[in-house]
Amino acid sequence: MPMSFTLKSPEQISLPFERDETALHNQLQQTLGEKIFLTVTDNSTSIISSRRKGGVISLRLHRMFLKADDPVIHEIVKFVRQRGGKTPLIRLYIRANRGLLKTRTPKSVNVKTKGRHHDLTSVFSRLNNDYFGGRVDAGITWGTRKRGRAVRLRTLGSYSSHTHMIRINPLLDARSVPGYFLEFVVYHEMLHAEMETERKDGRRIFHSRAFRERERQFAHYERALAWEKRWTGRDRP
Repeated sequence: MPMSFTLKSPEQISLPFERDETALHNQLQQTLGEKIFLTVTDNSTSIISSRRKGGVISLRLHRMFLKADDPVIHEIVKFVRQRGGKTPLIRLYIRANRGLLKTRTPKSVNVKTKGRHHDLTSVFSRLNNDYFGGRVDAGITWGTRKRGRAVRLRTLGSYSSHTHMIRINPLLDARSVPGYFLEFVVYHEMLHAEMETERKDGRRIFHSRAFRERERQFAHYERALAWEKRWTGRDRP
């Protein structure tokens, strides 16, 4: 159950690793020196989030942080105080405790890589060798066809971190689609598979500055953007 109370001293305190929710709330609030409304959850999608409203900080944390050591707790405080920023200790802690996350059973994926005009397996393998040193181990498949050109053009590719699968819009399996453009879409999704999603002010940034810099390393980057604009009739978001 969410709790809220105020401690006067902002001094940091040390507690043993095993905490209950009251002890965690106590330490976070005393270290931060501000009023906190804490909710401990089992939500594996939003592991940590904070929101400031009316002088009160609403903080939601996954239950795994009940066992976090002081350096991780202090980085949570820093995350709340600065409304985002880099969190290397938190990331390492989450990775080390992935076993505590409740994961949904992913739907079975009907993998289809061989198209009428393009073979995704060969495209993926070539890009993986040329740009990623063979590191990307995600799966890849053609997506399902949807009605309506506007709907079908809305998403040319996607990557799911839950299934670790890249899906490519089947509209790209056409003779009129140049190979370099298909490669660019696949390369874009492979970047998502390799790079961690950044967070800023509690929001996830899928196309960060670092992501865009990596994206521009694609050999036919400008050419691909120009073709995409002619084909879709729109600029990239």
